[in-house]
Amino acid sequence: MAEVATSASSSANSSARSDQLLVVVDPVARRTDGESVRIAKDVLSAGAAGTKVCLPDDPEEFARALGRRGSRRPVVVGDDRALLRAVGLLHRRRELAGCALSVVPVGPVLGLARSLGLPTGAVAAARAVLDGAERRMDLLVDDSDGVVLGAVGIPSVASEGPRGAGDGLVRGESGAGRPWLRTCQSLVRTLASSRSGRVTVAPGAGGVPPARLRVEIDGATLVDLDQPVEAVSLIPGPAGMAVVEVRPVSAGAEPGSRAVPLTGSGRAVTVSGADFRYRADAVVSGPVRTRTWTVREGAWGLMLPVGAV
Repeated sequence: MAEVATSASSSANSSARSDQLLVVVDPVARRTDGESVRIAKDVLSAGAAGTKVCLPDDPEEFARALGRRGSRRPVVVGDDRALLRAVGLLHRRRELAGCALSVVPVGPVLGLARSLGLPTGAVAAARAVLDGAERRMDLLVDDSDGVVLGAVGIPSVASEGPRGAGDGLVRGESGAGRPWLRTCQSLVRTLASSRSGRVTVAPGAGGVPPARLRVEIDGATLVDLDQPVEAVSLIPGPAGMAVVEVRPVSAGAEPGSRAVPLTGSGRAVTVSGADFRYRADAVVSGPVRTRTWTVREGAWGLMLPVGAV
């Protein structure tokens, strides 16, 4: 792993932040857009004294670089997968509470980054690292210590194709009068469209057979095993709550028609039943027979442009 220490002169940027940065450049970003990586490094090095740049060659070196950052503020240069990897690592080290993560989105998968409010231009994103403000956000944590920033979708629709960031779709409610719901729906739509050219097969319509799952919210059953379902979606909602939608199969309905979705919200959501796979952000996991997701309110912080906070 290559490491480069750089210093900014006082004449280069008199308004530079005083805190030191550890800039970890994901190898995928270097391969796919070396010019944006170079621009980000130049802006960050000119704007923060004693900036240290690490160029890991694989996920193991990526993890070691974050773990050895000391008092430096971590900056990840990479796409959604690098962002998820960094949050997951900091969560497992129990360091999210005292850490404001900065991200310069560079790479092929940026739907999650856009939905979180991160600029996708190298200069603007680097300036947000230097001059932005921290926004604390909720996190979904499952019972295997996995983290979710955006959406969970069951089943993992189109899981045989290339894996992008997030495919859980929330439909039904318009969100009128509820800004938090419109934000969540916008997030999931952005994640779902992040893979250009992807063809999604509708669950239960010849692509993925209906599933029999029990969905419980804070111990109360929303749907039980006797009701086959097409899909389950789970996203962070208002402060400290998760929003759940279940699309049941409509028995005896006209072809192409759908039953009214079942919705609910709570702090802990458990899905159980026959072996199922699920997509959490960019990762398809399973098969599992049960999984519980719990909301951690304000669990992680992200540096964003001041106007976005």
